[in-house]
Amino acid sequence: MKDVLVIGGGVAGLVAARECAHLGLSVVVLETADAPGGAVAGHEVAGLRLDAGAESFAVRGNTVAAFIADLGLTAEIIEPNPAGAWLHLPPHRPGGAPMSVPLPKAGVLGIPGSPLAEDVRRAIGWSGALRAYADRLMPVLKIGREQSLGELVGKRMGTKVLERLVNPVAGGVYATAAADLEVDVVAPGLNRALTTAGSLSGAVTALRTAAPAGSAVRGLNGGMHRLVAALVTDLDTYDVEIRTSTAATGLTPVDTEETGADGTATTIRTWAVRLAPTTDAEAAADAEPGTLEARQVILAVPAAAALALLAPLGAEFAALAALDWPEPAAVELATLVLDAPVLDAHPRGTGALVAEGTPGVTAKAITHVTAKWAWVDALTPPGRHIVRLSYGRAGAPVPTLGLSDDQLQQLAVQDAAAILGVDLANSQVAGFARTLWADGLSPATIGAPERIRRVREVVETTPGLDVTGGWLSGTGLASVIPDALAAGIRVRRAVLDL
Repeated sequence: MKDVLVIGGGVAGLVAARECAHLGLSVVVLETADAPGGAVAGHEVAGLRLDAGAESFAVRGNTVAAFIADLGLTAEIIEPNPAGAWLHLPPHRPGGAPMSVPLPKAGVLGIPGSPLAEDVRRAIGWSGALRAYADRLMPVLKIGREQSLGELVGKRMGTKVLERLVNPVAGGVYATAAADLEVDVVAPGLNRALTTAGSLSGAVTALRTAAPAGSAVRGLNGGMHRLVAALVTDLDTYDVEIRTSTAATGLTPVDTEETGADGTATTIRTWAVRLAPTTDAEAAADAEPGTLEARQVILAVPAAAALALLAPLGAEFAALAALDWPEPAAVELATLVLDAPVLDAHPRGTGALVAEGTPGVTAKAITHVTAKWAWVDALTPPGRHIVRLSYGRAGAPVPTLGLSDDQLQQLAVQDAAAILGVDLANSQVAGFARTLWADGLSPATIGAPERIRRVREVVETTPGLDVTGGWLSGTGLASVIPDALAAGIRVRRAVLDL
C-alpha cells in the first residue's frame, strides 16, 4: 500500500509527486513512455542534447522561476535573443510571392496596439491597416463580454489582422484557431480594457503598458529538459519510484471499515490501480495485469487518458467523458541540424510563424534554435545551425503523419529554405529527429472553462482522487506548475488527515 500513486510522469505529475514526497509520503509515479518528462523531455540529435518539446517558460506570476529556484537552478535561467520572430505570409495581391516581415512589436496575441505603425502596415498592407484603425471609430458594447477572440478581432479590426497577425500567433501558442479561443482565458483583462479604452487597439496598449518590462519568456541554460532531470534527481532523493513504460488501465475504489478503540466504525477508501506494460505490444497482451494499491491517486495524464480512466467510476464521471470536448490538437516537430553558414546572419530573427494558406510551405512555424538561445549557439561549430519546424493546424490532420523519416526531412529542408529565404539542400543535414505530440487539448477553447469546472467539481467530491495537467490548468509551465503544486498539497493533507 502506497500513500500516493501519480499516474503520469510529465512535469505536472513530477511536481505533484515531489510536493507529496517532501512530507515523507511514499509515492510511485507511472509513465507510459520510456522516460519521464512529457512535453518537457529532451532528445539527442547529431550528438547534441536538445529540447524535444517546450523550450521556454512564461515569466508571468514568477511561479516557474520560484519553482526553479527551489530546485537550485536560478543561476541557469537565461533570456532569449531579443531579436524576436517574423511572419511568413501570403502575398498581398494574387500572383505575388510570399513575403516575410518581422512580427509587429506592440501587440497582444498579434492584435496591434498601433494599427498604422510601419511594422503593422508591412504585414497587412495599407488597406488592412486603415480597416484596423477603424476600430477606434467604432462604438464599444458596454454590456456583456466578447467570447471568441477571432470574432472580436475580425469584427473590430477586419480579416487581414485576423488572418495575417492573430491566427498565426494563436496557432503557434495554442495550436488552435483564434475563432475557437476564449478571450477571457487567453487575454485576461482585455474585455475590461476594451470597455474602458473604447477600442481594441486602446485595450491592447493598456495591457502592454501594465505588463512588466522585459522578455515574456525565459529558458534554462542547457535546455528546459534540465528541469525534468532536476525533478527526477530530487524525487530519487526522497525514494520516489518512477515506473516508466507502464500504463494505468483502470481504477477501482476499495472501501473498508475500520473500528476504532471506542467501537466507532470508519470507512476508509483506497484505490486499486491496474497496470500494464507499454513497451512491447505482444508482452502487454500476454502479461497478467498487475495491481498497485494506494491511499490517494493523482491523475496527471492528458485529457483523453484521464477521462477514459474516470468514466467507469460512475454516472457523473461518464457524463464528463460525454461532454462536448474538442478534438485534441496534434503537432509534429521536425528538428534539423544543418551545416549552413548562410544562416549565420539570422535572416528571420529567432524564427517565424506561417499564416495559413501561404503558398509553398507546409509547416506552420519554424524556430531558429541557434539564433534564439546562446547556449545552443555555443555548442555548435561556426556555420552549424539548428532549426525546428512545426506541422499541424487545428481542425485538420497533421500533414506529415504518412511521411517516412526521409520524406519528412526533405520537406523540412524545403520549408526551412522557403521561410528563411535562403538556399538549403538535403546534403547539408547533419542530424534529424521527429517528435509527435498527439494529445494536446487546449483549455483556452470556447466552453473549456465550464467543462473544466465540471471535471474539478466531480473529482473534488471523490475521496482519494485528484487531477491535474495542462488540459485543466492552462497552456505552459506557468499554468501547469502551480496547478500541480495545489494538487500535491490537497493530496498530502488528505493522507495526513487519515
